[in-house]
Amino acid sequence: MNEKKVPMRRCIGCQTVKEKQGLIRLVSDKQGVIHADPRGVMPGRGAYLCPTQECLKKALKSRALERTFKQKVTPENLDELTGDLESLQGDCLFQGGTDG
Repeated sequence: MNEKKVPMRRCIGCQTVKEKQGLIRLVSDKQGVIHADPRGVMPGRGAYLCPTQECLKKALKSRALERTFKQKVTPENLDELTGDLESLQGDCLFQGGTDG
């Protein structure tokens, strides 16, 4: 009878609203390092991103990551995020959410 409401989130790269489970949560820890949080349980400020390189590039170009987390994105941190996204693209959890 009562259908559950599907949580929706906005990608900071392409600015489209999608189901939360089709996006990757990014988290800034206390040291100021941004991590991918595929399970969505890490503490800290979070933002959502489509699991594609294109959305990451858009977020970097528009400085959305810097605005969201109120810090600069270092080259080392960018390499880590890129690697995290590449490993998550093959994950079955995100196969349906790569159209962003």
